Amino acid sequence: MSRAAVSVSALPGSSATDRTARRRRIFLPAALVGTALAIIGFWQTYFGPLLAGAVHVHIFTHVHAVVMVTWLVLFMAQVWFAASGRIRLHIRLGAWVMCVGIVLVVVGLLAISEGFAARLAAGDVFRAQRWLFGTLRDVVFFVPFLVAGWVYRRRPEIHKRVMLVATTILVLPAVSRMTFLGFPVALWKFMLVWPLPVYLAMGHDFRARRMVHPVYVIGIAAMLTMRLVLPLNRSAAWQAVATHITAFYQTPAGQAR
Repeated sequence: MSRAAVSVSALPGSSATDRTARRRRIFLPAALVGTALAIIGFWQTYFGPLLAGAVHVHIFTHVHAVVMVTWLVLFMAQVWFAASGRIRLHIRLGAWVMCVGIVLVVVGLLAISEGFAARLAAGDVFRAQRWLFGTLRDVVFFVPFLVAGWVYRRRPEIHKRVMLVATTILVLPAVSRMTFLGFPVALWKFMLVWPLPVYLAMGHDFRARRMVHPVYVIGIAAMLTMRLVLPLNRSAAWQAVATHITAFYQTPAGQAR
């Protein structure tokens, strides 16, 4: 009788397996919400004009957009593979996803460099330096979660949550462009909309386990910190750093990059 019970519980249609599948599938709607945030946020300034053939931006912006969309598509594919039980395919593709993550960081830095140079050329040095702080901040917070995703790749309960947080961090610029939230966006509105994918997974965690995984707590704390440190772009410490960076860009070597 016990053997029968064990064998039945291991069948694909068993309640235990169904519960595991349902826990995995929460990440798919969370990933879709994150993708929707990215599309909505960039629709007015990029995707809409792109479809209308009226977008005129530097090539780095297009490349960055392609890599970002590739990341989102691969992330959703990875979530689907894991949710549908195709773990081997998920693992096989994982290394390529991390490579795309590295490319995303490199291309992002190149796009930041080009954007900073363009803003300096426009003559508003102080505004350019403030913009540089915000964009570099995004990279600084994203990279540790990307690295953690790789480090914990053999511990799925941590890995999948870290990757969800990392992807949610990436959509910050999109939320910043949601003009319907007001300008500047109030902190409470920003923190209500931006972490929606994480909130969704947190709510599912709490309902299923009566607890919230520490990764989500760390992720929300990191996202809140990203907003709270923004006023530092006017600080004397940042201005000192930004002055050195600006001086380099204004030298012949910097202008010839």
